[in-house]
Amino acid sequence: MQKNRSLKVIGLLVFAVSVLACQKKLDEAFTNPNASVRVPLESLLPGIISNMGYNSTAAGSAYGTQADGLLVGRYIQYWGTNTSGNQFDQMGGATAGSDLLGNVWAMNYYGMGTNLKRMIEWGTEEKKWDYVGVGYALAAWSWLTTTDMHGELILREAFRPDQLVFNYDEQPLVYDTVRQICRTAINFLNNRNDSANTANLAKGDAFFYNGDVEKWKKFVYAVMARSYNHLSNKAAYNADSVIFYCNLSINSNTDNATMRFANTGVGGTANFFGPFRANATHNTGLIRQSAYIANLMNGTNSRFSGVTDPRAAYIIRENTNGTYRGVRPTAGAIGLVLADQPANFWGGLFATTAAPTSDADARYIFKNNSPLPIISASEIKFMLAEAQYRKGNKSAALAAYRDGISLNFEMLINEYGSSVPAPRVMTTASRDTYLANALVVPTASNLTLSHIMLQKYIALYGYNVLETWVDMRRFHYTDIEAGQTVAVYADFVLPSGADLFTNNNGKPVYRARPRFNSEYLYNIKELTRIGAMALDYHTQELWFSKP
Repeated sequence: MQKNRSLKVIGLLVFAVSVLACQKKLDEAFTNPNASVRVPLESLLPGIISNMGYNSTAAGSAYGTQADGLLVGRYIQYWGTNTSGNQFDQMGGATAGSDLLGNVWAMNYYGMGTNLKRMIEWGTEEKKWDYVGVGYALAAWSWLTTTDMHGELILREAFRPDQLVFNYDEQPLVYDTVRQICRTAINFLNNRNDSANTANLAKGDAFFYNGDVEKWKKFVYAVMARSYNHLSNKAAYNADSVIFYCNLSINSNTDNATMRFANTGVGGTANFFGPFRANATHNTGLIRQSAYIANLMNGTNSRFSGVTDPRAAYIIRENTNGTYRGVRPTAGAIGLVLADQPANFWGGLFATTAAPTSDADARYIFKNNSPLPIISASEIKFMLAEAQYRKGNKSAALAAYRDGISLNFEMLINEYGSSVPAPRVMTTASRDTYLANALVVPTASNLTLSHIMLQKYIALYGYNVLETWVDMRRFHYTDIEAGQTVAVYADFVLPSGADLFTNNNGKPVYRARPRFNSEYLYNIKELTRIGAMALDYHTQELWFSKP
C-alpha cells in the first residue's frame, strides 16, 4: 500500500509538472490580450481592429459587431430565420443566462478597451503619435457603437481592475465623451513629429487603412458626423454640425473604412459571414433575406413601386424562378412556395444549412475574402442628404442623395462583382437608367425622408446592421414624416400579436441589455437602479432617439 501511495504521489507530481510546463507553453504562445505584457504596438493594433467586425483568436477572445448583427439584422428585417417562431425575429431580447447580444459590450470592454488604453499609453511613451491617434479614433467609434446598442454604460469607472462593482453613466455623457475623444484623436493624428511614421503605422494597419493618417482623420470625422446625426429628434439637433463633419469625412469609396482579410485558412483571417467561418448557419444563424429587402429591390415596395433595382443580384439572392422573394419575420418558409424560396447567402438551396466547402457561389459580404465596410462614403452622403433636407435645402439634399446611391453602385461594381451571373452584372448604363427613374430620384421638391432613409437602408445592407438599427429607432420603425401619408420606412410591418415576443408587452425592441456574464453576476444593485432587471428592459427607448 505504501508503495502504491508513493507511486501515486510521484505520478501526481509528474502530472503537475507536465501541466505547469504545458501551461507555460500556452501562456507563451497565447498571452492574455488584456495582460500587462508589453508588446510592440505594431502587433497589438491588428487584433484591436479585428474587433470592429468579429475577432477570432486562439486565446479565446471572440468579440465584435457582426455576431450581434446576426440578431439585430432580424429586428430591422435585413434577414429572418429560415424556420418559424425565432425569438429575435419576434424582436425579443436575450433571456435567462444568455450572452447573446453581448458581443459589442465585450468588444468595447475586453476586446478593444484595455488594449486601446495600453496602445495609447505605450504609444505616448514611444512618441508614436499616429498610433496614439488611431487608438483614440477606435475608442471613439467603440464607445459610440456600444452606447447606441445598450444605452447607459460604465464610462467613468471603466477599466479599474481594483473594483468589483461599477456605476453606469447616462448616454448624454457618453456622447460628449465620444466627441472629446474624436478631437483628441485629430490632434494626435495631425502630429507627424518624433516617431510617427506612415510605413511603421502600416505594419499594424495593413488590413484597414494601410497607415494612411489622412484617411484615419476622415474616419474620425465620420464618427463625429454620426454622433450629431443620431440626435435628429432633439430640439438641439444641429444640421450644420452634421454637414460640417460629413464634408470633412469619407466622400470617396477610396476612403471607405474597410476591413480586409488575408483569408489564409485560419478563422480570424476570413470574413465572419463567409462559409469558412460558417456563422450564417451557426447557433443563431440560419439567416435568409427578408421579404422587406426583397420587396424594396423587386419593385413591390410602395415607395419604389414597379422599379427593379439592379443591385439585387449583388446583395441578395434570386430563387429558382429567377425572382427575388424573402421571408417574413417569424414565418420561415411559410407563405413561400418552393420555387419562390430564395437561395441561401452562399448560393445553396433555401433549406440547406450546412456551409459549403467552397465560397465559389457566394456573393457580396458572404465570401471568405470579401471586404467588410465599417463606414462607407455612401453612408456619409445619405447623412448629408438628411441634414440638408432637415435644414430645408432640398436641392443640396437631392444632390447628396443621388451621390449616395451612385457611390453604392460604384462600391458594389468595384468590390463585389464576383459570382454575380453575367446577365445581371451591373454597368454604368444600368446605374444611370436606375438613377434616371423619377420614382427613385425625384425632383428636389418631391424628395422625402422616406427616399433618403430607404436608399440608405439598401446601401448599408448586411455590413452596417447596427447603424441601420440606429436609423430605424430614430424613426421609431413606423414614423410618418409630417405632410406625408406613407411611413418613412414604407411598408415596414412590426411583429404583433403572437409574432411579437411575449416579454415585450406589446412594444418593439429599442436596446440590448448589458452583457450577462460581466454584469448580471455581480452588478445587480446598479442594474436594478437603471431598470435592467425588468423582463421588458430591451423595449425601453434610448436617450438618443427621444425628443
